[in-house]
Amino acid sequence: MTDLYQRQRAMRNMRLAAMQRGVVAILDLGTSKIACLILRFDGPETFRDSDGIGSLAGQSSFRVIGAATTRSRGVRFGEIDAMAETERATRTAVQAAQKMAGVRVDHVIACFSGARPRSYGLAGAIDLHEGMVTDTDVARVLAACDVPDYGDDREVLHAQPVNFALDHRSGLNDPRGQIGNRLACDMHMLTVDSDVIGNLIHCIRRCDLELAGVASSAYASGISSLVEDEQELGAACVDLGGGSTGISIFIKKHMIYADSVRLGGEHVTQDISKGFQIPLATAERIKTFHGGVIATGMDDREMIEIGGQTGDWEHDRRTVSRAELIGIMRPRVEEILEEVRVRLDAAGFEHLPSQQIVLTGGASQVPGLDALAPRILGQQVRMGHPLRVQGLPQAATGAAFSSAVGLCLFAAHPQDEWWDFEVPIERYPARSLRRAVKWFRDNW
Repeated sequence: MTDLYQRQRAMRNMRLAAMQRGVVAILDLGTSKIACLILRFDGPETFRDSDGIGSLAGQSSFRVIGAATTRSRGVRFGEIDAMAETERATRTAVQAAQKMAGVRVDHVIACFSGARPRSYGLAGAIDLHEGMVTDTDVARVLAACDVPDYGDDREVLHAQPVNFALDHRSGLNDPRGQIGNRLACDMHMLTVDSDVIGNLIHCIRRCDLELAGVASSAYASGISSLVEDEQELGAACVDLGGGSTGISIFIKKHMIYADSVRLGGEHVTQDISKGFQIPLATAERIKTFHGGVIATGMDDREMIEIGGQTGDWEHDRRTVSRAELIGIMRPRVEEILEEVRVRLDAAGFEHLPSQQIVLTGGASQVPGLDALAPRILGQQVRMGHPLRVQGLPQAATGAAFSSAVGLCLFAAHPQDEWWDFEVPIERYPARSLRRAVKWFRDNW
């Protein structure tokens, strides 16, 4: 825990140094694509000591000056599977983005999906000595949170205070400077497989870059795809990626739960490839141009040519109906949505004041998904796109870039986390585990 704490602090300091230098790279390591955006910041005068604990603490303005994507290689389920291939693809994306921007970058902030995330809701309380809440008191109450024994092979990725209570007043974003006798805190902690983070750090170092921050793709997608009201009242972001589907739940502008399903758009492509006995590249093209999940009477008559390169003329000139294609795609898409529903139910999503669900990610662009998803997930479902970011090229404004755009916002406005305060390291207890969603049931 001590090593992790110091590594996260070092990353935060590196991020500040990179922003003061003016440029930082954003890297979204996905299963189907690797995206790199290069951000230019206005300068160090945007930092203020008075920025509070909140969703946009440390605000700064930026613009995208370089962008590149390349086909991902060596990544499965959102995790690095073949190091040399991933390194080559990462270098390709970063060099192309640097060329477009006309600058060289040394620091990169990365996000990834997969890694079997697990959410914990922690609570802690302390008595105040001075009467007025200071930074030290915030550090003490964070250190007083009951940290579960989450295992030696796991690592904390996010540890964010989501709610403070001062005496009988709950729902405070930033208690500093306020007067009271007893300070309580609820914190959301997200752990992931440590090997996955280790591989990511190793890959980025092999590309001659320094990692200045790391985040969960599900968290980044939620930041960019949920509008302010949804983040405030309670909403889930479902990021349908190539190799995995990320789920994040937000309320009061904080993420309180994250999980992932190890299924995504590439599994649909594999089903088409096996079903029609065609190469994966052909299956991907057919899925993109003709795919869908809701069949109509017209689909029996709409024929799709599935050309092959076998040399057998009869085999290569085959056609299939769009209804057959939908018949292969729909069961897998339903399976992914059913798994998402299970995760949301386990998180206690039905207890939120609002139950909005936003679907984003490249695999969310399947025609008919907007009609199928409400039947499985509940009525309040909409398709999400990332917020517009200054300088972002038109090609990078679609749902497939939600996590990359969210990571830009995360880089510019990071939420305060455990390692932003001088938490005494010897004060890491390992006691009881609390449900991730318990705190807002008591308070809202």
